[in-house]
Amino acid sequence: MKKILVFLFSLSLLACNQAQEKVNKTATHITNVHIVDVRNGKILENHQILVDSGKIIQMGPSIAGKYANTIDGNGAFAVPGLAEMHAHIPSPPTSEERIKETLFLYLSNGITTIRGMLGHPRHLELREEAESGSLLSPRIFTSSPSLNGNSVKTPEEARSKVTTYKEAGYDFLKIHPGILRAVFDTLVKTANEVGIPFAGHVPVDVGIRHALKSQFASIDHVDGYLEGLVPKSAAVEANQNGFFGYNFTPIADSSLIQELVAESKKQGVWVVPTQSLFERWFAPAESDQMLSEPEMQYMPASTLENWKRRKEQSTGEGSGFSADQWEDFISIRRQLIKALQQGGQGLLLGSDAPQLFNVPGFSIHHEMAGMSRAGLSPMEILKSGTINPAVYFDMEDQFGEIKAGLSADLFLVNGNPLEDLNNLRNVEGVMVRGTWISKTDIDKKLKEIATNAAKQ
Repeated sequence: MKKILVFLFSLSLLACNQAQEKVNKTATHITNVHIVDVRNGKILENHQILVDSGKIIQMGPSIAGKYANTIDGNGAFAVPGLAEMHAHIPSPPTSEERIKETLFLYLSNGITTIRGMLGHPRHLELREEAESGSLLSPRIFTSSPSLNGNSVKTPEEARSKVTTYKEAGYDFLKIHPGILRAVFDTLVKTANEVGIPFAGHVPVDVGIRHALKSQFASIDHVDGYLEGLVPKSAAVEANQNGFFGYNFTPIADSSLIQELVAESKKQGVWVVPTQSLFERWFAPAESDQMLSEPEMQYMPASTLENWKRRKEQSTGEGSGFSADQWEDFISIRRQLIKALQQGGQGLLLGSDAPQLFNVPGFSIHHEMAGMSRAGLSPMEILKSGTINPAVYFDMEDQFGEIKAGLSADLFLVNGNPLEDLNNLRNVEGVMVRGTWISKTDIDKKLKEIATNAAKQ
């Protein structure tokens, strides 16, 4: 009998040891969440997600095994990490601390991918640091430094800079205003030869129709489209267009919208609306009201003062701004955005932050609200910040949705965002390439950023 007891005790110890060995110490097990499927708009209720080595390994109603790292979602909704497709990353001489704080501001709102729209050599390093995991940051795509009427005045300059930026490793070229058409055409020819896409503004001398035929990877701000609605019979000077075509609002012919949308689709040109710029900066909105918003505490005091001054110059007394004309202007922009969603290549979510009254990360909610006012559904808006960017970068096999095999980029929010996009503000935690940032950690870091900003 004694031998039997010893044997059973030994078996018990062995079983305990085996159980201990089965505890996975590297994976993270997320339980009790409702997964937002941005492919079809369904909610996968009461699911679990298993993450390891930065990837989603498994997901389903239940996941077997024991894990040292667990996160109880408490019934939150799991949303794929968002992409801010018109972001700006500070550059030297801005301090490294402020650069990293800006990247965290994006993350704090569930933005796990950013497309930087004004490149700098330091951004190439940041991109690699983010990819390696040595920097807590969204995934970074970065443009070249600006190509504009001052930086590329001749075809030779265009050819040289395009080649240089491609060799340096920038993801794409940033087009700004002022480039002459002949110079632009050389830029495009060289970009196609060396294999680097280009995106951004539509120079006035180029015009929207030629820009579309030149196959921009994306046109940002819906730039050039309103000008394209002006009939030739109006015989206007193109360079009198004002702020993104505002001056041409009274003579714009909305019946021409479908032609431009069809050409956008034909040429495969994506559009980043950045509608929040036109409903906050260039709008009859009160500076003091926007400056009282809670997110403004994360921007340096000197920046906020500059924003207020620049807005007064743009829309204040003596600026030529008319609230009545703005109503027509914004109505046309909304028509364009809606039509481009319905019949164009597609829309990409981007707010142009930091820009006037657009705080990195937080401004994405203003952008979503602007797209909603243009008539887009919550599902369409979510796609513009998840699947669409993945398609744009030809990286659907890496990110854009919560799916086994993809990068573990997601965030948890209280409330169904497909019912109310404002629920995306209720962040309970963010995971970027498998690294979990709890709400407690987010709040602590945001408080530190606010303290630092008040001193600048």
